[in-house]
Amino acid sequence: MRFLFIATLLFSFQLSNSQIFQMPNANGYMLRVKAADTIPKWDLKHRVGLDINEVTFVNWNAGGSNSISALMGIRSELNYKYGLFKWKSQAIVNYGINKQQEQELRKTSDELELISTVGFQKDSESNWFFSSRFNFKTQFTNGYNYPNRSTPISRFMAPGYLFIGGGVEYGKNIDKFSTYFSPLTFKSTFVLDKDLSNAGSFGVRKAVVDSEGNIIKQGERVRTEIGMLLTNEFETKVFDNVLVRNRASFYSDYINSFGNIDVDWEVIFNFKVNQYVKATLGSHVRYDNDVKTFAEVENEEEELVMEGAKIQWKQLLGIGVVVDF
Repeated sequence: MRFLFIATLLFSFQLSNSQIFQMPNANGYMLRVKAADTIPKWDLKHRVGLDINEVTFVNWNAGGSNSISALMGIRSELNYKYGLFKWKSQAIVNYGINKQQEQELRKTSDELELISTVGFQKDSESNWFFSSRFNFKTQFTNGYNYPNRSTPISRFMAPGYLFIGGGVEYGKNIDKFSTYFSPLTFKSTFVLDKDLSNAGSFGVRKAVVDSEGNIIKQGERVRTEIGMLLTNEFETKVFDNVLVRNRASFYSDYINSFGNIDVDWEVIFNFKVNQYVKATLGSHVRYDNDVKTFAEVENEEEELVMEGAKIQWKQLLGIGVVVDF
């Protein structure tokens, strides 16, 4: 299993003076800036969580299968602020496994995501930012259409997604609420596995074969699109011990299939029991017209046949420990 560890150096500055003064920009215009914002500030924070669910049956007359599952999540955030300039970077790692009686180990979650946003305000009293965003997603280990474990349907960097674009971002409290719109965002889909790229998985052009099935031209490894991107993120307390976090992303390609919208929407409720123990209830919905589903054909070779795109949904419920540092 591949694992990405990100190491950063942290230094922070404290300043209590919040006086507002004026300073000229490059064009000679006077901008209103808080004195506390004239010193560079770094803020680094981490959150590590582990959820474990276990069921054991002994002489249970209703029947049942012993099972145990675990989900580990790591979330690191590095923020930089200097004057009207802000830079926010995040690394999100989730990996979950499940073991049931008389079944092999299976994964339940596998996610690696890197996000970096650079923004510049018109002045310190404005809620609008001119922003540029980088987003990268992939997974660590092979994915299968269980119980079939002989043919992977996904791998590390198959797929991998890269978004790079620029636009505007609105947020009264940018750390808790933001809406970002980019009219020009480049999206690259990577399928670096030969078998998956030849099969045309995740929207890449599949291999060209002759009448005997011999490959004349290898499948496409990278597919590039250009389109518009709209994202929304917010985090709020609905009760003293209940925190809700929402992340939504909508993307449409201008050239190939304008009007088809790729959706990635996640809502998570965190219920705080005490400083370290919490419960989590989450929902994650995805739709990508380029991601086709597979169905197993009952024949001697047990082939997988590609079908159309469908709505993907994942539900999460767990209790575990969380540590912030």
